[in-house]
Amino acid sequence: MHAPFQGIKVVDLSAVVSGPMATGILADQGAQVIKVEAQGGDLTRVIGPAAGDLTALFMAINRGKRSIVLDLKQAAGQAVLRELIAQADVLVENFRPGALNRLGFSYESVKAYNPRLVYLSISGFGHTGPFANYRVYDPVIQAVSGFAAAHPDNETGEPKLLQTLLCDKITALTAAQALSAALLARHRTGEGQKIELSMLDAAVSFLWPEALYNHAYIDNPRPAVPEFGASQRLWQCRDGWLAMITPQNDEFVAMCRVLGVPDLIQQAQFSTILARRDNAHALRVLLDPLVAERSVDSLVAELGAAGVPVGKVNSKADLANDPQIQHNRTLVDTVYPDIGRVRTPRNAAVFSAAPAHTPPLAAHLGEHTREVLTELGKSAADIDALYASGAVR
Repeated sequence: MHAPFQGIKVVDLSAVVSGPMATGILADQGAQVIKVEAQGGDLTRVIGPAAGDLTALFMAINRGKRSIVLDLKQAAGQAVLRELIAQADVLVENFRPGALNRLGFSYESVKAYNPRLVYLSISGFGHTGPFANYRVYDPVIQAVSGFAAAHPDNETGEPKLLQTLLCDKITALTAAQALSAALLARHRTGEGQKIELSMLDAAVSFLWPEALYNHAYIDNPRPAVPEFGASQRLWQCRDGWLAMITPQNDEFVAMCRVLGVPDLIQQAQFSTILARRDNAHALRVLLDPLVAERSVDSLVAELGAAGVPVGKVNSKADLANDPQIQHNRTLVDTVYPDIGRVRTPRNAAVFSAAPAHTPPLAAHLGEHTREVLTELGKSAADIDALYASGAVR
């Protein structure tokens, strides 16, 4: 039994979320990932609840990697990085456009000594263009990509930011898929390649299909219709909340039966999915009071058994107690010797041909520098000299 990326070596020069989460997926799937950090370490080592230099955020997306610290402003640090790249299958970076080129690590430069390398370069807005040199974090991309406009305040219409690093994580998933595709292409051709990926492009591609479908037809514009999510709101029970959606007639009929209004579909304004879309407010006026009378757990059970798409709204604190999450073993506890148990999600994809394992630990800053340098064939004296110069830590 082998993990999918067993034997693949990754040099991870990225920081914060998009790149590290992408390489974290590869690490979970068997890749050997060396995380190259600057002297101060990745910014996520200080964001959120922390135990020393390990935060909950950092551990969730950097587990299973080895950490080394290189000063890439020094020739000695650059020399070590060249040695690492020469032995790697993948390099991932999310420096500002042009920064890595100025250090001598452009794709053209490294391709000269490692033509099989898959080189992924992540940017905020793109590697060229009017915004290419702007500094970027997730909320900026939410704004420009349309996410903020697609999730307005229900009362005021004011654009709103989603309270999660959505665009970073969308970019990470896109990056992991792109790396997989490039490695498959290399298996067929024997040659590596460069991949350019911007957070903006990843976010727009993700958002477009249903949130912007009114803007798809160019030559023959179609009449605008309500966007798919515009009428979707949660339902309040007497002791909690649930999500429920019934686009198909059989689902709508089943819901009506459970709520005690079995003949509702006979009314013209609710008889089809398009009619219900156009009369969404009138439907909620009728059904909200019926849902409000019910207990959330019993109503979810009854609706689910009847074939209605439904789910209880879990609080963040209660998420780990959800029976399906427990059954799936979605969350796993890993024991850190100096911290104790830490809970993170396992890798979401389960491979039948890969061994099941407890997620490995995340590394302290520079924890593996000496180990990695030794693997590169450096003597103890050479390594001590690199530490003394400050080129490594």
